[in-house]
Amino acid sequence: MIYIDNEGITDPHINLAIEEHCIRHLPAGEDYLLFYINAPSIIIGRNQNTLEEIHQSYIDEHGIHVVRRISGGGAVYHDHGNLNFSFLTDFSKDKLNNFKQFAAPIIKVLNALDVPAEMKGRNDIVVGDKKISGNAQFSSTKRMFNHGTLLLDCDLSQVAKALDVKMTKITSKGHKSARARVANIAEFLEDPLSTDAFKEKILASLFPEGTERKTYHLSADDWTSINTLVDEKYRQWDWNYGRSPDFDIQRTRHFTAGIIDFRLKVKRGGIIENVKIYGDFFGQRPISEIEDALTGIRYDKLEIENALKTIDLYPYVGDVNRNEFIDLIYGEDKT
Repeated sequence: MIYIDNEGITDPHINLAIEEHCIRHLPAGEDYLLFYINAPSIIIGRNQNTLEEIHQSYIDEHGIHVVRRISGGGAVYHDHGNLNFSFLTDFSKDKLNNFKQFAAPIIKVLNALDVPAEMKGRNDIVVGDKKISGNAQFSSTKRMFNHGTLLLDCDLSQVAKALDVKMTKITSKGHKSARARVANIAEFLEDPLSTDAFKEKILASLFPEGTERKTYHLSADDWTSINTLVDEKYRQWDWNYGRSPDFDIQRTRHFTAGIIDFRLKVKRGGIIENVKIYGDFFGQRPISEIEDALTGIRYDKLEIENALKTIDLYPYVGDVNRNEFIDLIYGEDKT
Protein backbone atom coordinates (compact mmCIF):
# COMPACT_ATOMS: atom_id res chain seq x y z
CA MET A 1 0.00 0.00 0.00
CA ILE A 2 1.19 3.51 -0.84
CA TYR A 3 0.30 6.54 1.26
CA ILE A 4 -0.76 9.63 -0.73
CA ASP A 5 0.39 12.93 0.77
CA ASN A 6 -2.31 15.60 0.31
CA GLU A 7 0.11 18.26 1.63
CA GLY A 8 -2.10 19.21 4.56
CA ILE A 9 -4.79 20.80 2.37
CA THR A 10 -8.13 21.41 4.10
CA ASP A 11 -10.12 22.84 1.18
CA PRO A 12 -12.85 20.22 0.47
CA HIS A 13 -13.06 21.16 -3.22
CA ILE A 14 -9.38 20.32 -3.64
CA ASN A 15 -9.43 17.20 -1.47
CA LEU A 16 -12.32 15.66 -3.38
CA ALA A 17 -10.58 16.55 -6.65
CA ILE A 18 -7.38 14.85 -5.41
CA GLU A 19 -9.36 11.73 -4.60
CA GLU A 20 -11.07 11.63 -8.01
CA HIS A 21 -7.83 12.34 -9.87
CA CYS A 22 -6.01 9.57 -8.02
CA ILE A 23 -8.69 6.94 -8.65
CA ARG A 24 -8.74 7.78 -12.35
CA HIS A 25 -5.06 8.37 -13.09
CA LEU A 26 -2.69 6.67 -10.65
CA PRO A 27 -1.31 3.34 -11.90
CA ALA A 28 -3.47 0.24 -11.51
CA GLY A 29 -2.07 -2.76 -9.66
CA GLU A 30 -1.27 -0.69 -6.57
CA ASP A 31 -3.30 0.02 -3.44
CA TYR A 32 -3.26 3.56 -2.08
CA LEU A 33 -4.36 5.28 1.11
CA LEU A 34 -5.38 8.93 1.21
CA PHE A 35 -6.18 10.93 4.35
CA TYR A 36 -7.64 14.42 4.36
CA ILE A 37 -9.14 16.85 6.84
CA ASN A 38 -11.65 19.39 5.56
CA ALA A 39 -12.57 22.85 6.75
CA PRO A 40 -16.24 23.08 7.85
CA SER A 41 -18.27 21.67 4.98
CA ILE A 42 -21.28 19.62 3.98
CA ILE A 43 -20.35 16.81 1.61
CA ILE A 44 -23.34 15.74 -0.48
CA GLY A 45 -23.80 12.22 -1.87
CA ARG A 46 -23.71 11.79 -5.64
CA ASN A 47 -27.45 11.03 -5.98
CA GLN A 48 -28.84 13.55 -3.52
CA ASN A 49 -30.85 16.74 -3.89
CA THR A 50 -28.66 19.31 -2.15
CA LEU A 51 -31.59 21.51 -1.10
CA GLU A 52 -33.17 18.57 0.76
CA GLU A 53 -30.05 18.15 2.88
CA ILE A 54 -28.88 21.57 4.04
CA HIS A 55 -29.89 24.64 6.02
CA GLN A 56 -28.74 27.11 3.37
CA SER A 57 -28.96 30.39 5.30
CA TYR A 58 -27.05 28.92 8.26
CA ILE A 59 -24.39 27.59 5.89
CA ASP A 60 -24.08 30.97 4.17
CA GLU A 61 -23.87 32.81 7.49
CA HIS A 62 -21.10 30.53 8.83
CA GLY A 63 -19.08 30.12 5.63
CA ILE A 64 -19.61 26.36 5.42
CA HIS A 65 -18.67 24.80 2.07
CA VAL A 66 -21.14 22.63 0.17
CA VAL A 67 -19.51 20.10 -2.16
CA ARG A 68 -20.88 17.04 -3.95
CA ARG A 69 -18.74 13.89 -4.02
CA ILE A 70 -18.71 11.18 -6.69
CA SER A 71 -19.70 8.36 -4.31
CA GLY A 72 -23.23 7.58 -3.15
CA GLY A 73 -24.66 7.65 0.35
CA GLY A 74 -25.89 10.50 2.50
CA ALA A 75 -24.84 14.03 3.36
CA VAL A 76 -22.18 14.40 6.07
CA TYR A 77 -20.64 17.30 7.97
CA HIS A 78 -16.86 17.71 8.02
CA ASP A 79 -14.65 19.99 10.07
CA HIS A 80 -11.10 19.96 11.48
CA GLY A 81 -12.14 17.40 14.09
CA ASN A 82 -13.08 14.86 11.43
CA LEU A 83 -10.52 12.61 9.73
CA ASN A 84 -11.41 11.28 6.28
CA PHE A 85 -9.78 8.14 4.92
CA SER A 86 -9.90 6.68 1.42
CA PHE A 87 -8.62 3.26 0.33
CA LEU A 88 -8.02 3.13 -3.45
CA THR A 89 -7.70 -0.31 -5.03
CA ASP A 90 -8.26 -2.27 -8.22
CA PHE A 91 -11.92 -3.16 -8.77
CA SER A 92 -13.15 -6.61 -7.84
CA LYS A 93 -16.66 -7.87 -7.16
CA ASP A 94 -15.74 -9.23 -3.73
CA LYS A 95 -14.78 -5.70 -2.61
CA LEU A 96 -17.96 -4.06 -3.93
CA ASN A 97 -20.16 -3.03 -0.98
CA ASN A 98 -17.78 -4.93 1.30
CA PHE A 99 -17.44 -2.04 3.72
CA LYS A 100 -16.39 -4.38 6.53
CA GLN A 101 -13.19 -5.35 4.69
CA PHE A 102 -12.07 -1.75 4.30
CA ALA A 103 -13.13 -0.73 7.82
CA ALA A 104 -11.25 -3.60 9.50
CA PRO A 105 -7.88 -1.77 9.91
CA ILE A 106 -9.68 1.31 11.26
CA ILE A 107 -11.65 -0.76 13.78
CA LYS A 108 -8.44 -2.53 14.80
CA VAL A 109 -6.84 0.80 15.75
CA LEU A 110 -9.95 1.96 17.60
CA ASN A 111 -10.12 -1.28 19.57
CA ALA A 112 -6.42 -0.90 20.46
CA LEU A 113 -7.38 2.50 21.92
CA ASP A 114 -10.02 0.72 24.03
CA VAL A 115 -12.84 2.11 21.91
CA PRO A 116 -15.35 -0.76 21.45
CA ALA A 117 -16.06 0.04 17.81
CA GLU A 118 -17.69 -2.39 15.41
CA MET A 119 -19.22 -2.46 11.95
CA LYS A 120 -22.99 -2.34 12.11
CA GLY A 121 -25.61 -2.24 9.41
CA ARG A 122 -24.39 -1.80 5.86
CA ASN A 123 -21.72 0.88 6.13
CA ASP A 124 -21.42 2.42 9.61
CA ILE A 125 -18.84 2.07 12.35
CA VAL A 126 -20.55 2.43 15.70
CA VAL A 127 -19.90 2.40 19.41
CA GLY A 128 -23.00 1.04 21.06
CA ASP A 129 -25.91 2.75 19.34
CA LYS A 130 -23.92 5.81 18.23
CA LYS A 131 -22.35 6.28 14.80
CA ILE A 132 -18.73 7.43 14.69
CA SER A 133 -18.03 6.72 11.01
CA GLY A 134 -19.98 6.49 7.77
CA ASN A 135 -18.56 4.82 4.64
CA ALA A 136 -19.26 5.03 0.91
CA GLN A 137 -17.80 3.65 -2.32
CA PHE A 138 -17.14 4.64 -5.89
CA SER A 139 -16.12 2.24 -8.63
CA SER A 140 -15.23 2.34 -12.30
CA THR A 141 -14.65 -0.72 -14.46
CA LYS A 142 -11.01 -0.93 -13.32
CA ARG A 143 -10.59 0.94 -10.04
CA MET A 144 -12.56 1.73 -6.89
CA PHE A 145 -12.28 3.53 -3.59
CA ASN A 146 -13.87 3.07 -0.20
CA HIS A 147 -13.86 6.23 1.87
CA GLY A 148 -15.26 7.24 5.20
CA THR A 149 -15.41 9.73 8.01
CA LEU A 150 -13.95 9.39 11.49
CA LEU A 151 -15.65 11.73 13.94
CA LEU A 152 -12.79 12.27 16.36
CA ASP A 153 -13.67 15.63 17.89
CA CYS A 154 -16.17 17.21 15.54
CA ASP A 155 -18.43 20.13 16.52
CA LEU A 156 -21.64 18.10 16.71
CA SER A 157 -23.75 21.21 17.34
CA GLN A 158 -22.78 22.38 13.86
CA VAL A 159 -23.80 19.01 12.42
CA ALA A 160 -27.32 19.45 13.73
CA LYS A 161 -27.67 23.07 12.62
CA ALA A 162 -26.08 22.78 9.17
CA LEU A 163 -28.16 19.71 8.32
CA ASP A 164 -31.40 21.06 9.85
CA VAL A 165 -33.28 21.45 6.57
CA LYS A 166 -35.54 24.51 6.34
CA MET A 167 -36.57 24.22 2.67
CA THR A 168 -39.81 22.25 2.81
CA LYS A 169 -42.29 20.72 0.40
CA ILE A 170 -39.65 19.36 -1.97
CA THR A 171 -40.45 16.12 -3.75
CA SER A 172 -37.56 14.52 -5.57
CA LYS A 173 -36.04 11.25 -6.67
CA GLY A 174 -32.87 11.97 -4.73
CA HIS A 175 -31.52 9.68 -2.01
CA LYS A 176 -32.51 11.36 1.25
CA SER A 177 -30.11 11.04 4.18
CA ALA A 178 -31.22 9.04 7.19
CA ARG A 179 -30.11 10.94 10.28
CA ALA A 180 -28.38 8.74 12.83
CA ARG A 181 -27.33 9.35 16.42
CA VAL A 182 -23.69 10.36 16.18
CA ALA A 183 -20.85 10.68 18.68
CA ASN A 184 -17.23 11.70 18.73
CA ILE A 185 -14.52 9.08 19.21
CA ALA A 186 -13.00 11.47 21.75
CA GLU A 187 -15.88 10.68 24.10
CA PHE A 188 -14.59 7.12 24.42
CA LEU A 189 -10.86 7.89 24.77
CA GLU A 190 -9.12 7.99 28.13
CA ASP A 191 -6.57 10.54 26.89
CA PRO A 192 -7.05 13.36 24.36
CA LEU A 193 -5.86 12.66 20.82
CA SER A 194 -5.33 15.16 18.01
CA THR A 195 -6.57 14.43 14.50
CA ASP A 196 -3.00 14.25 13.19
CA ALA A 197 -1.96 11.90 16.01
CA PHE A 198 -4.95 9.69 15.27
CA LYS A 199 -3.93 9.56 11.60
CA GLU A 200 -0.41 8.54 12.62
CA LYS A 201 -1.76 5.70 14.76
CA ILE A 202 -3.66 4.33 11.77
CA LEU A 203 -0.59 4.65 9.56
CA ALA A 204 1.58 2.96 12.19
CA SER A 205 -0.87 0.06 12.28
CA LEU A 206 -0.89 -0.28 8.49
CA PHE A 207 2.86 0.20 8.22
CA PRO A 208 4.30 -1.44 11.36
CA GLU A 209 7.86 -0.78 12.46
CA GLY A 210 10.30 -2.33 10.03
CA THR A 211 7.89 -1.95 7.12
CA GLU A 212 8.67 0.64 4.48
CA ARG A 213 6.04 3.37 4.31
CA LYS A 214 5.92 4.30 0.66
CA THR A 215 4.63 7.81 0.06
CA TYR A 216 3.29 9.22 -3.19
CA HIS A 217 3.88 12.95 -3.69
CA LEU A 218 1.61 14.63 -6.20
CA SER A 219 3.53 15.82 -9.27
CA ALA A 220 3.16 19.02 -11.27
CA ASP A 221 1.13 17.07 -13.86
CA ASP A 222 -1.09 15.71 -11.08
CA TRP A 223 -1.74 19.22 -9.83
CA THR A 224 -2.60 20.46 -13.31
CA SER A 225 -5.28 17.77 -13.56
CA ILE A 226 -6.49 18.34 -9.99
CA ASN A 227 -6.79 22.10 -10.41
CA THR A 228 -8.76 21.61 -13.62
CA LEU A 229 -11.18 19.33 -11.75
CA VAL A 230 -11.52 21.93 -8.98
CA ASP A 231 -12.22 24.79 -11.38
CA GLU A 232 -14.45 22.95 -13.84
CA LYS A 233 -16.33 20.69 -11.42
CA TYR A 234 -15.95 20.94 -7.66
CA ARG A 235 -16.33 24.73 -7.38
CA GLN A 236 -19.22 24.84 -9.83
CA TRP A 237 -22.87 25.40 -8.88
CA ASP A 238 -23.85 22.99 -11.67
CA TRP A 239 -22.09 20.11 -9.87
CA ASN A 240 -22.83 20.96 -6.24
CA TYR A 241 -26.45 22.07 -6.65
CA GLY A 242 -27.56 21.64 -10.26
CA ARG A 243 -26.51 17.98 -10.38
CA SER A 244 -29.49 17.19 -8.13
CA PRO A 245 -32.13 14.82 -9.56
CA ASP A 246 -35.41 16.21 -10.90
CA PHE A 247 -37.57 17.64 -8.15
CA ASP A 248 -40.87 19.44 -7.60
CA ILE A 249 -41.50 22.27 -5.16
CA GLN A 250 -44.75 23.58 -3.75
CA ARG A 251 -44.54 26.65 -1.51
CA THR A 252 -47.47 28.65 -0.19
CA ARG A 253 -47.67 31.80 1.93
CA HIS A 254 -50.42 34.14 3.08
CA PHE A 255 -49.64 37.80 2.34
CA THR A 256 -51.86 40.80 3.09
CA ALA A 257 -52.57 40.84 -0.66
CA GLY A 258 -53.76 37.23 -0.53
CA ILE A 259 -52.48 33.67 -0.72
CA ILE A 260 -49.72 32.93 -3.25
CA ASP A 261 -49.02 29.29 -4.12
CA PHE A 262 -45.93 28.45 -6.19
CA ARG A 263 -45.54 25.09 -8.00
CA LEU A 264 -42.21 24.51 -9.73
CA LYS A 265 -40.71 21.60 -11.65
CA VAL A 266 -36.91 21.62 -11.63
CA LYS A 267 -35.14 19.27 -13.99
CA ARG A 268 -31.72 17.69 -13.65
CA GLY A 269 -29.17 20.42 -14.07
CA GLY A 270 -31.11 22.69 -11.72
CA ILE A 271 -33.15 24.38 -14.47
CA ILE A 272 -36.73 25.48 -13.78
CA GLU A 273 -38.75 23.64 -16.41
CA ASN A 274 -42.25 24.70 -15.45
CA VAL A 275 -43.81 27.30 -13.13
CA LYS A 276 -47.41 27.68 -12.03
CA ILE A 277 -48.61 30.37 -9.61
CA TYR A 278 -51.99 30.04 -7.91
CA GLY A 279 -53.77 32.05 -5.23
CA ASP A 280 -56.58 34.43 -4.31
CA PHE A 281 -54.54 37.60 -4.88
CA PHE A 282 -55.85 40.31 -7.23
CA GLY A 283 -53.74 41.10 -10.28
CA GLN A 284 -54.28 43.29 -13.31
CA ARG A 285 -51.64 41.70 -15.52
CA PRO A 286 -51.54 38.00 -16.44
CA ILE A 287 -49.54 36.00 -13.89
CA SER A 288 -48.23 33.90 -16.79
CA GLU A 289 -45.76 36.72 -17.47
CA ILE A 290 -44.09 36.07 -14.10
CA GLU A 291 -44.19 32.32 -14.79
CA ASP A 292 -42.49 32.86 -18.16
CA ALA A 293 -39.78 35.07 -16.60
CA LEU A 294 -38.83 32.24 -14.22
CA THR A 295 -39.02 29.38 -16.71
CA GLY A 296 -35.69 28.18 -18.10
CA ILE A 297 -33.44 29.78 -15.45
CA ARG A 298 -31.42 28.03 -12.74
CA TYR A 299 -33.18 27.36 -9.46
CA ASP A 300 -30.79 29.66 -7.64
CA LYS A 301 -31.69 32.68 -5.52
CA LEU A 302 -29.45 35.12 -7.40
CA GLU A 303 -30.80 33.94 -10.76
CA ILE A 304 -34.37 34.37 -9.52
CA GLU A 305 -33.61 37.86 -8.23
CA ASN A 306 -32.06 38.82 -11.58
CA ALA A 307 -35.03 37.42 -13.52
CA LEU A 308 -37.46 39.55 -11.51
CA LYS A 309 -35.43 42.71 -10.88
CA THR A 310 -36.97 44.76 -13.71
CA ILE A 311 -40.52 43.53 -13.06
CA ASP A 312 -42.94 45.58 -10.96
CA LEU A 313 -44.79 42.91 -8.95
CA TYR A 314 -47.73 45.10 -7.94
CA PRO A 315 -49.75 44.76 -11.19
CA TYR A 316 -49.45 40.95 -10.89
CA VAL A 317 -49.94 40.12 -7.20
CA GLY A 318 -50.73 43.36 -5.44
CA ASP A 319 -48.85 44.86 -2.51
CA VAL A 320 -46.29 42.13 -1.79
CA ASN A 321 -42.77 42.81 -0.53
CA ARG A 322 -40.25 41.81 -3.22
CA ASN A 323 -37.84 40.07 -0.80
CA GLU A 324 -40.68 38.09 0.76
CA PHE A 325 -41.93 37.12 -2.69
CA ILE A 326 -38.47 35.80 -3.64
CA ASP A 327 -38.17 34.03 -0.28
CA LEU A 328 -41.39 32.22 -1.11
CA ILE A 329 -39.85 30.90 -4.33
CA TYR A 330 -36.42 30.18 -2.88
CA GLY A 331 -36.29 30.54 0.85
CA GLU A 332 -36.45 28.71 4.15
CA ASP A 333 -39.23 28.26 6.63
CA LYS A 334 -39.19 30.67 9.54
CA THR A 335 -39.16 28.32 12.51
